[in-house]
Formats: sequence, C-alpha cells, structure tokens
Amino acid sequence: METIVYAARVKDKELLKRSSSGGAFTALSDVFLENGDAVVCAVYNYTSHDCEYRLVLTKKERDEALGSKYVQSIPGKIFREAEKWLRDNPGRRLLFVGTGCQAAGFAGFAKQRSLRDRTVVCDIICHGSPSPSVWRDYIAGFEKKHGKAEYITFKDKRNGWNKPLSLAVTDGGEVSIKGYKKLFTSNCTMRPCCHKCPYTKVERDTDLTIGDYWHIEDKLPDFYDPMGNSLILIHTEAGRELFDKASDAMYIMQSDVKSCLQKNLMRPTAVSPLRKDFWRDYRKHGIDYVVKKYAMPRGFRKITMKIQKIVKS
Repeated sequence: METIVYAARVKDKELLKRSSSGGAFTALSDVFLENGDAVVCAVYNYTSHDCEYRLVLTKKERDEALGSKYVQSIPGKIFREAEKWLRDNPGRRLLFVGTGCQAAGFAGFAKQRSLRDRTVVCDIICHGSPSPSVWRDYIAGFEKKHGKAEYITFKDKRNGWNKPLSLAVTDGGEVSIKGYKKLFTSNCTMRPCCHKCPYTKVERDTDLTIGDYWHIEDKLPDFYDPMGNSLILIHTEAGRELFDKASDAMYIMQSDVKSCLQKNLMRPTAVSPLRKDFWRDYRKHGIDYVVKKYAMPRGFRKITMKIQKIVKS
C-alpha cells in the first residue's frame, strides 16, 4: 500500500511532557501491553551505560524505554528471546520498535522463522548511531567528576519541544551533558555505515515509522503543540490496524509526504568535514579535549579550525 502520513500527539498532557516527541511510541505499545502481548524496545542500562533491547510485558517496564537515546543500541540476544516468547505464547503478538537497520533485521528474522504475521515492526526516524566508545568515555569522566548518573535525558522538554535540554541527574542535582549532545549533532562520532544508510527514505519495509514531526509549526500550524509532535508513517495494513487501535489515545491529523519531509526521510546524515580531525584528536588527546574543541558553537568552531590551520602552516 502507499504510505499514509499522520501528525499525532497523545491526549495525556503529563505523558506528552515525558515523551521525546508526541508520545506515539507509548500509544502504539499500549495497544499490545493492554492485550497481554509483548513489546521489544531499547532501554538504557544505568549500570553498564549501554542502551540494550529488552522484551517487556508491562507499562512500567515499557516506561523505562521512554525518551530519545543518542547512544548506539545493542540487540544482544533479543531476536532469539522474541522468538522464544512467541513460541511459548501461541496466539499472542509482539511489537518491535527500533532503528531502521535493526527493525529491518528483525522483520527479516521473523519472516524466516514464519512469525512475521504475529509481529508488527515499527522503526524510528534515525539520525545515526554514534561510537559507543565516545559515550563510554564521556559518561565515565562525567561520573568521576559529578558522581553516579541516576537518570539521563537527551531531550528534556521543560523549555518546549523545539528547545530540549540534555541532562543527567546525580545526588548533587541536575548537570548538563550538552557537550556530548553537541558531539553527536556534529556528526563527527557517527558510525561510517550510518552515512550510507539505506533506510533513510519514506517508503520502508516496516509496518510503521515514527519520529518527530519537524517543521510542523509551518506545515500544520493549527495542530502544532509546543510540547511535542509525532510523525507517523503507515506502510502496511498491519500498521494501519495498529494505528487505528491507538488513535483514541491521540489527537491526530492526516498529512502528506511533501509536508513531512525532513533530512533523514530523504538521505543519510552527511559525513562531517571534521571527522578525520576529530578521530585523530580523540585517539591522541582523549574525550575532554575533543569536547572542548568540537562541541563548541558551529560558527566559533569554524573560526577556531581556520586559525589552527593558519598557525600550523
């Protein structure tokens, strides 16, 4: 079927505040959890500081997955765990939510195991996965200085959806981690394969795609909410069925492909011209050095790089 486009946000205002965009993930996964089905999603592990996939059966477990994670997620043995759960629970279904590459991998696995008709696969609009080593070094240095990070958010919306904060909570209170976020958005830390991602397009082989509806204030100003807005792309009849069941929990408005287009629905994230310099400096000088050098405002960074080149010459 041709992809159908919707703008959406959950009706629950408190949930909207806690969600990274418009709460579509929660609304969709509630349909499964309230029916006794399972959800596979990425959860941050505060012991290992990894982002790992888990099979969850309750809303409490699912809520641990709320929020954007600018960290590479690790599938581990989740495909096998999902298969075992489906085999052990005939008649039940499973929702898989993950990045484009991992969602495509799971969809192929489920089809190979003759379980695809019992799964709904939802991928997220992905900027790309950063190097795990950069995050581990950053958070290790953070905890050495500030103490154990008890909670981490890369998109706190207290100032609104368009002005998110990146924070970690410790015994001493909230501490900014914007240095790491700026490294992520600089594209210097991205895995090379992400710059050639084949899933950065509107038409996909999953059942649904979800993400932020960027520029909705210009495209659908009457629907825009400053606390968050989701974009939902429906690709299959299974995706449409799930969306219909979840729609009672959301405000929705049909849109179109032209209105919702954004960078990672058209092409992969571009390679940073500073990538080689970043990795040379990271290996030679470490995380603190590259945060100071590459996590500065873009205009100031360009000026600094030009001055360094002049000095070297």
